[in-house]
Amino acid sequence: MALNLANLIEQMGKDKGIDKSILVEALESALIKAAERRFGDSKVIEGHFNEELGEIELFEFKTVVDEVTDEDTEISLEEARKFDPEAIIGDSLGLKLDSTEFGRIDAQMAKQIIIQKIRDAERDLIYGEYGGKKGDIVTGIVKRFEKGDIIIDLGRTEAVLPKREQVKRESYRQGDRLRAIILDVMKEAKGPQIILSRSHADMIVKLFDAEVPEIYEGIVEIKAAVREPGERAKIAVFSRDPAVDPVGACVGMKGSRVQVVVQELRGEKIDIVPWSEEPAVFAKNALSPAEISKVIVDPDEHSMEVIVPDDQLSLAIGKRGQNVRLAAKILGWKIDIHPESEAKGREISPDEALRKEMKAALAIESGDGSGVESLHGVGSKMAGVLKAAGFTTIEDLANASVKDLCRLEGIGEKKATKLLELAKKREDAAG
Repeated sequence: MALNLANLIEQMGKDKGIDKSILVEALESALIKAAERRFGDSKVIEGHFNEELGEIELFEFKTVVDEVTDEDTEISLEEARKFDPEAIIGDSLGLKLDSTEFGRIDAQMAKQIIIQKIRDAERDLIYGEYGGKKGDIVTGIVKRFEKGDIIIDLGRTEAVLPKREQVKRESYRQGDRLRAIILDVMKEAKGPQIILSRSHADMIVKLFDAEVPEIYEGIVEIKAAVREPGERAKIAVFSRDPAVDPVGACVGMKGSRVQVVVQELRGEKIDIVPWSEEPAVFAKNALSPAEISKVIVDPDEHSMEVIVPDDQLSLAIGKRGQNVRLAAKILGWKIDIHPESEAKGREISPDEALRKEMKAALAIESGDGSGVESLHGVGSKMAGVLKAAGFTTIEDLANASVKDLCRLEGIGEKKATKLLELAKKREDAAG
């Protein structure tokens, strides 16, 4: 049995990636229990791995005494000197046990204990490996399906993609490769339970982390992200470097970076908007691609009233209310949208007018801010195009020509003329 156990150390160590010392400890513990069962648990038995022999040696320890009262734990001086001529009273003498005396049942019990110890060690290794990776993206293979849940093979272990964390429009077959984030790692009696998610908002954040070097380097930060999985998502981005356009960085050359993320999410539409600490400015950005006429903020109610041109109402609200719903989520504010025709026709009491006027410092109208994105009619996409061409402020735009602007993608002569007119009016007002 000793040879088989020695081989087990090498084999299991390689197969399971478990440290040799853990296996040796498991073997020693297993053989000690088997020996106690064979010789009696009242004896003091210890086990030690002999590197040269490649086996576990078991020793029964007895105290040297003048008169033996307990044969399991004591040995007479005369008997002790047969094993150690220099033995004296009070010594603890280790007598080697013959492991060949173990029966088949003892060997089987030792094997079961070893296997259990190895499983425990393996579970601890897996928990140690994945316990600190919550929020990270992992790649695995679809192994099987259990009551709507998908079991993913990660290599060393399995993980679960629960039905509630799946994207409804996605479907998988056995053997498909799948990427997901680690939502949670639970330490349970049967082993670590690794829970994955493809529907969590952090999934999109981690995908952009991997695709955008500026995010990895800390220049661009994703301030917030919300999703309706499989349908549409919005992320708000901010640049710590004024020279770096956060939206452009995430979109990439000809949309290369954002397309990688969209493909991984199987066509989910992604709106990338500039983040602002001003709720009203952020609201205008978040409701992109709709054009906003005015935003009136009510900080007491944590709500805002958004006025849009009549022809922009359906775009601002979005299909089944999706655009405004996601904008409200990413802001964390309640949003009420009204068309200009309705806003002009409403009766407003003097008290309400005064209250809204006092809060107008937080309102966006077509004349607020110094960035090009604050101009009426300039959405996040156009702002990205203008900034990429070097027109980051109203002053930059006012000093441009129609010809300069017409060279840019998506800007015709009519739009260029309108932009210059608005920019010059703003500059004149500021002056």
